[in-house]
Amino acid sequence: MTANQDCTVAEYLAVRLEQIGIKHLFGVPGDLLGPFLTTMRAKSAVRWVGTPTEVGAGYAADAYARVTSADADLALGEQGVAACAVTYGVGAFNLLNPIGGAYAEFVPVIAINAAPSHEQWLNQQAIGLLTTHMIQRPESNLDVYRQVTVDAQAISNPGLAPIQIDSAITACLTHRRPVYLEVMADVWSAPCPAPQGRLTARERPFTEANRRMLAKAVAATVDLIRTAGNPILWAGEEIDRFRLSDELTALVRDTRIPFCTTIGAKAVVSEETPGYSGVYNGKASDPDVYKVFHAAGCRIGLGSWATSKNLGGEQSIGADWAVAAHEGVNVGASYFPDVQLARFVPALREALTAEFGAGVFAADYFAQAHAAGLDVPATTSAYLAGLVGGDYPTDLTYDSFFRHVNAFLRDQDSGTPGARVNPFTVVSDAAFALIGSMNLNMVERASFVAQNSWLSIGYSVGAASGVALARQEPEKRPLVFVGDGSFQETCQELSTQVRHGLRPIVFVLDNEGFYGIEQMLVHPCFYAENPSEGAEFYNELHVWRYERLADVFGTEKHPMTGASVRTHTDLEALLAKVTDPDHSINRGPILVRVLLDRRDYPRAMQYKVDENCR
Repeated sequence: MTANQDCTVAEYLAVRLEQIGIKHLFGVPGDLLGPFLTTMRAKSAVRWVGTPTEVGAGYAADAYARVTSADADLALGEQGVAACAVTYGVGAFNLLNPIGGAYAEFVPVIAINAAPSHEQWLNQQAIGLLTTHMIQRPESNLDVYRQVTVDAQAISNPGLAPIQIDSAITACLTHRRPVYLEVMADVWSAPCPAPQGRLTARERPFTEANRRMLAKAVAATVDLIRTAGNPILWAGEEIDRFRLSDELTALVRDTRIPFCTTIGAKAVVSEETPGYSGVYNGKASDPDVYKVFHAAGCRIGLGSWATSKNLGGEQSIGADWAVAAHEGVNVGASYFPDVQLARFVPALREALTAEFGAGVFAADYFAQAHAAGLDVPATTSAYLAGLVGGDYPTDLTYDSFFRHVNAFLRDQDSGTPGARVNPFTVVSDAAFALIGSMNLNMVERASFVAQNSWLSIGYSVGAASGVALARQEPEKRPLVFVGDGSFQETCQELSTQVRHGLRPIVFVLDNEGFYGIEQMLVHPCFYAENPSEGAEFYNELHVWRYERLADVFGTEKHPMTGASVRTHTDLEALLAKVTDPDHSINRGPILVRVLLDRRDYPRAMQYKVDENCR
């Protein structure tokens, strides 16, 4: 197809998706979407991945965008973007929650909604005649998506379709956030000009005013470090979303400032990088990390979001912080607007090395805190070693389970220091699963996926499909950790994984059918030494035999295995099978029911009990 040829709107959109590196389109079909899917199959290499639910499609697209963004080769035109497609009304409203999460967490997803025809809309406006999936507000779908996207377009005129499609996709690439395309059914087959050129992100101009503001923000941050001493970095979500891991690595390498990450930025660089000091999650941090992080002289947040999850029970940061995020820099009480993180990180590195010299901040803050009398491990290495293996109780607990998984992951590491790889990508759900998995030691960059701000329960099960499809060559098996309540939201997405030959390992953390995190937030004294009488009735779940779902979703052609583990001996035996490439368990997905005590909880949540139940 040349630039002088006409094409259809369906062909135009299919070509644009393929050009920006999208290889899979997730969604739930319908008669209004069918013409586009038929055209896409004939005219592009984008593969349709039908899912049981629109929510599952959205979660898969979200995770697909996260990992392809981390893996993208810009030289090949890959932009690290995902797309999903649904049908108007019932489908679009189901998809709204995942797109809202992608908007909140800066994940670039293109949401495509196939709408009734323009003729049907004219009938509705003239005589009130409704067709399938319509309600009496013609712009209802468009209006709600405007709240969770950076560009939302309703396409009714084929002549304008190329402009609208290009505008939305360009906004998605530029802002790294979702966009919405609502295409009326009779537009798909209508002619329009063929695509011209390729779409790329539009870089924000760097003006003289921006240059002055950047210089002020850097100077204020350097002054804070000069005054307070002993800085520690807190690398956050925007380092990942805007693909600044190389800039962060250079800053750490040249200054040797120790660093932590948020949960949402976990593994934004290899956790074998010198200076790595754990995940800081406010009061919900590992207690040793919390002590060391606050023992530093000042804290420098880079792309880190001050959310309730990242601050874990804390309400503010303080005068001894600098935080660069959301297109601005806070240093104590001073604010410097319109400072882009991509410019701030290298400018800070240059200023610090010029002011203090290379490597002057090299330190082991665990060793310093230990020498000062704090009850923490004697070195950072000792802290990290304490997260792995050790003596296990007979029955699994949240903490012992994740220590065992940590040892398993370490045994799978290969390669040389600084270039180590692992055959798994960890995908964690919200609640106790996220709190437990945040201290897994990930040696490979971009090997941890979680929704840390939006925290929609069940995210991980659908997300595993996106991760597995994005990382098929070479295969990085999703290692999924999900609570039983979260799993019940989206369990049917296992069907997608079986159908497409994907091989995630899904650990369902079954604490006797209970919303543990909700109980902890509402009434933590249930978990105290002298517990309250009982759990809140609304946190009770119906207990499923999760492992037997393998018989529901698996077939002889597309197998799936279910298992149940209660002890560390059970877990060790299962993991031995997982590492045997010839074992039949590895032919398809593995669903593991992890049996835990209802009153157990991750040690990181101890602060809630201590603060409320004395």
